[in-house]
Amino acid sequence: MKDNQSSLIKITLPDKTVVETGKGVSAGEFIKGILSGKKAKEVMLARIDGELRDLSTPLTDDCALEAVFSEGDDALQVLRHTTAHVMAQAVKELFPGARLAIGPAIEHGFYYDFDYEKSFTPNDLEKIESRMREIIKAAIPIVREDVSLSEARRRFDAIGESFKLELLEELDAYGLDTVSLYGQGDFLDLCRGPHLPDTGHIPAFKLTGVAGAYWKGDEKRPMLQRIYGAAFFDQKALKAYLDRLEEAKRRDHRRLGKELELFSIEEEIGPGLILWHPRGGTVRKVMEDFWRDEHLRRGYSILYTPHMARRDLWKTSGHLDFYKDSMYAPMEIDEVSYQIKPMNCPFHIAIYNSRRRSYREFPLRWCELGTVYRYERTGTLHGLMRVRGFTQDDAHIFCRPDQLQSEIHEILEMTLYVLRVFGFDRYDIYLSTRPEKYVGTEENWQRATDALKDALDAQGLPYEIDPGEGVFYGPKIDIKIKDCLDRSWQCSTIQVDFNLPERFNVRYVGDDNQSETPIMIHRALMGSLERFLGVLIEHYAGAFPFWLAPVQVAVLTVTDRADAWAGFVAGGLKNAGFRADTDFRNEKLGKKIRDAQLLKIPYMLIIGDNEVEKKLITPRTRGGDNLPAVNIEEFIKYIDKEKKASSGAVIRSGNAGLS
Repeated sequence: MKDNQSSLIKITLPDKTVVETGKGVSAGEFIKGILSGKKAKEVMLARIDGELRDLSTPLTDDCALEAVFSEGDDALQVLRHTTAHVMAQAVKELFPGARLAIGPAIEHGFYYDFDYEKSFTPNDLEKIESRMREIIKAAIPIVREDVSLSEARRRFDAIGESFKLELLEELDAYGLDTVSLYGQGDFLDLCRGPHLPDTGHIPAFKLTGVAGAYWKGDEKRPMLQRIYGAAFFDQKALKAYLDRLEEAKRRDHRRLGKELELFSIEEEIGPGLILWHPRGGTVRKVMEDFWRDEHLRRGYSILYTPHMARRDLWKTSGHLDFYKDSMYAPMEIDEVSYQIKPMNCPFHIAIYNSRRRSYREFPLRWCELGTVYRYERTGTLHGLMRVRGFTQDDAHIFCRPDQLQSEIHEILEMTLYVLRVFGFDRYDIYLSTRPEKYVGTEENWQRATDALKDALDAQGLPYEIDPGEGVFYGPKIDIKIKDCLDRSWQCSTIQVDFNLPERFNVRYVGDDNQSETPIMIHRALMGSLERFLGVLIEHYAGAFPFWLAPVQVAVLTVTDRADAWAGFVAGGLKNAGFRADTDFRNEKLGKKIRDAQLLKIPYMLIIGDNEVEKKLITPRTRGGDNLPAVNIEEFIKYIDKEKKASSGAVIRSGNAGLS
């Protein structure tokens, strides 16, 4: 009787019910013993004492246990990881020479990296998908083994998986004695799990493409082939995701940037370096003009600083300690070492330190559209989104401690206003707190964190705490905007800095005539003009709102008899402050309209004999709607109203009392 009692363990269920069961029974067996019918078959995983585990996990001690079904995010991530293993099995069976690297779950899907001598083709992906369906239909059990490091080495060495052997060496360096292996049939992988019970639990998947990826992201290591896929628990969700993927391809800023003649990246110039074409340059000017006007309205002063400085400056700032790998090599000029700038901050501090400062001057709000240069690995570059040279909409605020909260409140209000003007009214906000390694006192950190939190609370903005993710010099607020496809983009940031003022001995004379250190706030609204334009292109699919469109009106003639009146109309539009182009080519009107639509010009004005005779214009929208013929004065009033509405003038009028 005593031995029988000792073989029982107590399982606490989510409703706090305690159930006794035999020691060693698997989590899956236990759960299916207390559930019945369809519900029992829908169990995918178990959460044991808060940790997600396989259903095959034996229960050996008293614990809290919860069944995990397909509805949650945890199960979805495991589904995707399991699908990556199924794909790897299919690849190994179809292409025996392929070697495995890594295959994690990612947002919406999964990928697996392979080393294979030939490039995988679309036809190969179809073959892999077909084999995956066979593996899924077979419902092969997925089995976990915990083995010694030496046993794992023996097994992977026997099948020639050199990348897995390298991973095992790294685990050995961490002092691990055992590792977990997962197998399904003859397929074996190194993995910490968990996984679904068998391959038959994968209802909906699709392979979406192939890309190159360096092993461990190091361009000095082998280039691998990364096969991407998507996986969901139902076909409807998969279809919706694939539809979004197709829409994302249609909106790809790299393709639209070329078609709309906005920007290019040329090999002879260098990867990650953007050439702004006339149309893109016009959009940039509009963005910059709005940015400068808004900053001046809110009490900022505009700065301009050089593109490089003596290398010693970056030693003092700490960039050579923390950002050296992202900085370009120094250059020698007159036997002095110079460094191209990765950030603007030290230059603004130098302007501050150019003379003695008083507490009465604060706050000092300084901003700059400063172009900086940072090294990014070739494999990470991506159109406008990841570049090597970019222009930050940078600003630094120097203030007294008693001004910190009000300044953050003002910055936050300005940030959200600017985002709304550009069409972004959905975002996720994160408050990042003190990391393990930091500079400054805990008191200052708490004061700065409270100021950020209070500003968010005062505006009623929902946010998440991101514990320990502040930068080493202070806490921060990050705002990730959401575009029309519900994708998140990191753009805006507000950071409190205790580091640079100390490093550069930034001081002011306080009201007690004592020397004090001001608080420095780093702030970016759009992040970088390049990245923000890329987001705008994809958000609007290249059809910019009227105020941002590089060409707002195209004046199209039916015959050359209309050229004179059309030229007069275009001149009137330009004199009224609108961006107008003319198309006097000896082409059919249909082609002219089509070309203007492809360039996504908001309005086309059709000028034929009737318009010349009556001194009218016939507007047409880029969406294909024909508007009634009007005189030029009426049309200018009409588009002036649209310009004010789309440029945020209406939003601004609602905030007239702010700052």
